[in-house]
Amino acid sequence: MSADSVKLLGCWASPAALRVKWTLKLKEIEYQYVEEDLQNKSPLLLHYNPVHKKIPVLVHDGKPVAESLIILEYIEETWMQNPILPEDPYERAQARFWAKFVEEKCGPSIMSAFTKKGEEKEKGAKEARENLKILESGLGGKQFFGGESIGFVDIAAGWIGLWARIVEEIAEVNLIDTETMPLLNAWFGRVLEFPILKECLPPQDILLEHSRGFHKILTAASS
Repeated sequence: MSADSVKLLGCWASPAALRVKWTLKLKEIEYQYVEEDLQNKSPLLLHYNPVHKKIPVLVHDGKPVAESLIILEYIEETWMQNPILPEDPYERAQARFWAKFVEEKCGPSIMSAFTKKGEEKEKGAKEARENLKILESGLGGKQFFGGESIGFVDIAAGWIGLWARIVEEIAEVNLIDTETMPLLNAWFGRVLEFPILKECLPPQDILLEHSRGFHKILTAASS
């Protein structure tokens, strides 16, 4: 398949766009990547996502698909090789449950710890730790949420291992407690060192500097 038939509109610092990059790489799908400036959204982005006007957007044969988890499922259903969702219906439902949990609980609480100040920041950090501990319970004793190989939940949640450490450093909070979450902490390491996924990661020093500037803007806005 030509890369011209698949485009990804994203931003290098976006965890949501990273999820899609990971999935395309795991599926061995060639694609054209279009970097977006989120301060000055391109006509292409506004054309393909006129409702939410945000990334990521996958464009396949001229047809756009928005929202990262929806994009992941679209990729899974369109390209059958190297599946990321299990065949068993119950296990598929469980994978979707944990991915939604990451989307609705883990992500927002980590962002709250990053964007708030004082008591609100500490409240966000506490909620993040509680949510991450719950997430760990879904991992059990497996290498990955997908078992012996990277799967849907690993892709949905793996970004946390990188961004949470950056939030910890910038916001001066504790999110991933290695003593109380040893399984989750080890899992983050396995995901981020997995060769196909690692090659898609943004440079950590540049991401850290970018996040410092973003943090100043967001915390000023919340004052």
